[in-house]
Amino acid sequence: MATPEPSRHAAQPQSFWGVAIFLLGVLSVSAALQSILGSQTLAVTVISNGLWQHAVAALGAAVTAVGEPGNATLIAEVPFASLFLPILVLAAVALGAGGWWVARASGTPVSDALTRWAYAGWLWWLLPGVWELVRVTAVLAQADWLSALLEATPALVLGMTLAGWLATGMTLTMGRCPHSEPSGTQQSDRSGSRTRDDRTVPIAVWCAMAIYVVVYVTMNWQLYRGLLVPHGDSAMYEEHLWNLLHGKGFRSYLDQGLFLGEHIQFVHVLLMPLYVLWPSHLLLELCESLALAAGAVPVFWITRRHCGSRGTATALACAYLLYFPMQFLDIAIDLKTFRPISFGIPALLFALDELERRHAGRMLLWLAITLSAKEDFALILAPLGVWMALARPADSGERTKRLGWGLTFFSVAYLFLVVAAVLPWFRGGAEPHYAHYFGELGGTPQEIVRHVLTDPLPVIRKLLSLRSWLYVLMLLVPLGLLPLLSPGRLAVALPFFGMLCLLEISPDPSQQGQFLVPYHHFHAPLIPILFWAAAAGLGNLHRARVWPEILRRWLTTDDRRQRLFRFASHIAWTSALASGLFFTLSPLGIPFWDPYSTWHWRKLYVPGRRAELFPRVFRLIPKNARVASTDFIHPRFTHHERSYDYSHYRRKVSGYRLTVPDDTDYIVIDTQHPYSDIKRPDQVRELREHPDQWELLPDTTDGYFIVLKRKRPSPRR
Repeated sequence: MATPEPSRHAAQPQSFWGVAIFLLGVLSVSAALQSILGSQTLAVTVISNGLWQHAVAALGAAVTAVGEPGNATLIAEVPFASLFLPILVLAAVALGAGGWWVARASGTPVSDALTRWAYAGWLWWLLPGVWELVRVTAVLAQADWLSALLEATPALVLGMTLAGWLATGMTLTMGRCPHSEPSGTQQSDRSGSRTRDDRTVPIAVWCAMAIYVVVYVTMNWQLYRGLLVPHGDSAMYEEHLWNLLHGKGFRSYLDQGLFLGEHIQFVHVLLMPLYVLWPSHLLLELCESLALAAGAVPVFWITRRHCGSRGTATALACAYLLYFPMQFLDIAIDLKTFRPISFGIPALLFALDELERRHAGRMLLWLAITLSAKEDFALILAPLGVWMALARPADSGERTKRLGWGLTFFSVAYLFLVVAAVLPWFRGGAEPHYAHYFGELGGTPQEIVRHVLTDPLPVIRKLLSLRSWLYVLMLLVPLGLLPLLSPGRLAVALPFFGMLCLLEISPDPSQQGQFLVPYHHFHAPLIPILFWAAAAGLGNLHRARVWPEILRRWLTTDDRRQRLFRFASHIAWTSALASGLFFTLSPLGIPFWDPYSTWHWRKLYVPGRRAELFPRVFRLIPKNARVASTDFIHPRFTHHERSYDYSHYRRKVSGYRLTVPDDTDYIVIDTQHPYSDIKRPDQVRELREHPDQWELLPDTTDGYFIVLKRKRPSPRR
């Protein structure tokens, strides 16, 4: 049967626009990559410096230095054709394969499927071109702030492009939203007790959790076996349990006294029944990975409750496991692999789930566990209580409002008591150590509050600084910006986020930016709120609460609404996956496979010569000895009589002098650890200053380790 003439004429403009957008998208990506690869400054935000130089050489570009010696910038003249032609070929293959799959899934002709895929999918490929155009304009206009922000975000832009493209492809190849129910069913299920109390979890979520645990436990354990896990702020928590179990108090010998003088953080004590059976740091690594993975369960429950869709809930649960800011809590960028604050993430997510189930008792139990993970969570619970009192649905009742105000009052009072009384009491009257993290705002809590109230301009500058905006993007872009669809819930995170923006961890101004990115642990309390807001945002999208008028006019058919819902159900996990390509340390990231990267798998997860030789040293030290050792071998001596830190830090146990404690029996120095500045015995201060007190034991490790033994018995305390 012949196609009607009007249909042929209507198809021609669509085909034209499909081809035009496809070609423009290829040009856009090629131009952006030419600029990124043409500058070392831009390229190293995406790949390692070594991989960049290798890539531009393969593309036929020579690297040259521009600028004054010592402050030169490396650039490369990458031929445009060297990028455009291979990208065009790859795009054409993706277009053909995707078009065939869309036609097969939707039952439409291949020509129509190719047009739809080219038009919808390659629109996302225009984003890098827009980024490049705005960046060049900002440079020409000397808009330094905007230019600096754009130069810091090429990886995020490429991640957004890939995520949107993948989500669009998934949308076109699925006939309807997976496992979704009709609108009326969704509404009744959300309000009914059956869905609210349903605790089933699909096998796909369990499988994703299992994969996460296997991958991260393997990585953590291999780091420990390779002597790459530091004692400070990581393995010291295992020492807390060992010392507590053996009557030495809840402490490590890094602490000024009991650890409660550093933080009100004792959630890891709950692991004691398991620790009695297996007293090892590896147990703590396993439990942390299991706990972080468990957060996917309440994410699934909360999302299903808001959206009425198992498929959407599964997608957001997988996005949680792929979310690189969460993964950096399992292995931080400085390879600190265990922090008790991580246990607060699943605890708070379970508390939010119980809040929505209206189980106040269970919610309060989970919140108590959350607070035991670190006092920082009080800055989240206080605004959460305000949200419960003011923003909960009308059917929540007066009981929830009273509970909300009570939670706010308690959290504020708890934080004040901890900072003003508890921590100073355990520190012998000294201020909390993190009061000095706020730089010019003051060195005590009182000075900080006074400065904020009387001179707010420095605070405002920090809140609106480049690093704060970059932090926002790195938290929201990997979630497809979905938390913005529930602004009330997202606002719960604002006080804590504002506090993070004021931090100045490092005394070196050039190093400040590295701490205000989600590579460490500071952002941990934000993660449950971000996913809570993302889940509710998806529900708001389904209920049209956030649609602007122009979108409401476009969404006049069920087909268009279904396409929007399908796209929204995929954008979170594709965003997490695509952004992780550039940032995560897991096998899903470029750094894991990049042989020039610091985070290459062979450098981190294959124990080297140090780890092979260390047992020779370990056998020399009796269990009843008191040992001072350098950081990365320090965790191996925490089960000895005492384990001291050998470094340039002045510790209380040594009277704040730059020396080992007087009762030290052995000194063990790792000459090859990442921050070692001692390579030879003649550089050891004890041998230089007190040769009559120490003897150098014979070296059996080819200089990898230096072992000193005290010549006469040390005084015991």
